[in-house]
Amino acid sequence: QVQLVETGGGTVQAGGSLRLSCAASGLTTFNMYAMAWFRQTPGKEREFVALIGQTDITYYADSVKERFTISRDNNRQTVHLQMNTLKPEDTAVYYCAAAAIVYTDYYKTHRYNYWGRGTQVNVAP
Repeated sequence: QVQLVETGGGTVQAGGSLRLSCAASGLTTFNMYAMAWFRQTPGKEREFVALIGQTDITYYADSVKERFTISRDNNRQTVHLQMNTLKPEDTAVYYCAAAAIVYTDYYKTHRYNYWGRGTQVNVAP
């Protein structure tokens, strides 16, 4: 049974930093999966934040470029999202996701095979 468990959420002042982690278990071979972060606010669709591929190639949403960094530790089967210079509009539930294949539309939720339950991030003005 595959499980993705996100940790590291919380409340921070604007301009601050948080580091999210996602621990994976049950994936046959962790390094064969692309890992991504999405986020969602009430009443809105889940939106793509960042992806790190099997070869460590990375993609970011324009809204988080230069502020967020995604990384992975294959030995620990963990993916991280370092979030700097946080803004109130970054407030959301952040979800970890795993995909066996990276399609050109990697930013769409249906391209992902597994999801975590999410961790709440609040950025106060």
